Amino acid sequence: MPYVRPDVQNLLGMMAAQPGPPLSALSPQEGRAMMSGMTQMLERPRGEIATTDLTIPGNIKARLYTPANVDAAGPVLMYFHGGGWVIGDLDTHDPLCAEIARLLAMRLVSVDYRMAPEAAFPAAIDDCVAATRWAAGSPADLGGAVTGVIPAGDSAGGNLAAAVTNALHGQLPVPILAQWLIYPVTDMTATAGSMAEFADGYVLTADAMAWFIGLYMAGSEADLREPHASPLFAQTLAGLPPTLINTCGLDPLRDQGRAYAARLIEYGVRVSYHEAAGQIHGCFTMRQGIPSAHDDLLGCIADLKLLLGRA
Repeated sequence: MPYVRPDVQNLLGMMAAQPGPPLSALSPQEGRAMMSGMTQMLERPRGEIATTDLTIPGNIKARLYTPANVDAAGPVLMYFHGGGWVIGDLDTHDPLCAEIARLLAMRLVSVDYRMAPEAAFPAAIDDCVAATRWAAGSPADLGGAVTGVIPAGDSAGGNLAAAVTNALHGQLPVPILAQWLIYPVTDMTATAGSMAEFADGYVLTADAMAWFIGLYMAGSEADLREPHASPLFAQTLAGLPPTLINTCGLDPLRDQGRAYAARLIEYGVRVSYHEAAGQIHGCFTMRQGIPSAHDDLLGCIADLKLLLGRA
């Protein structure tokens, strides 16, 4: 049996005692409502921070987080929320984005990209690329010059952050200082290893991943190995910026994060890799229900600071 942390075991037991239909049996709208309700129940309160809702050219909604101690000029972290490109929004990730901005003392822009099935691949990537280009141009909305950007995101958002970094590295007026991939999707073809070992019983299931991918890739002729869909299959990763990858030991996506870290290292990219033993997918938006997940977040923030310092 795999190691499971006590607080994770408590949460899994609570969920098992309140069975409901699997995500793959719901409509996208029902899935969105379910994630919103789970986040409200399991995530920590947001706390104090200045926020401004924005509309980026292209009618892309976003939310700016500005910590009280932030410098007028400095880097901006671009955050892309998780939820399988289908569920999740600015509000489900609001407490997490506020915490990251405060801990880094850095402006953060959370991007409300278009989602499937209303907008299939590559609409989400197009929005995230456009939002990052916009931020890199130091728009007045951000309140000061932008000296660099850091694409970041969890799960599907980690997939989008990797795609943005691959597409824009060396193409912006300011550098991409680092990328932060939180339990990311990097290989849409994965069926073995952790995808099979943790296929059921650990919140994210293999069936849910198939549901997400089916909705996101529907209507697209793109192969699942296309690099913007599965960054692991990019022809080259040479020259990419320093990368922080964190995975969870009980996550079906764990091996995808490990594989992407290994491939980056093969290409000489500076990588900081953090795996949370006994932890489940999505834990960073369940920090009230899984208190140890907050410690994992603090460790990742410390790793990111070190990575940025060395960069």
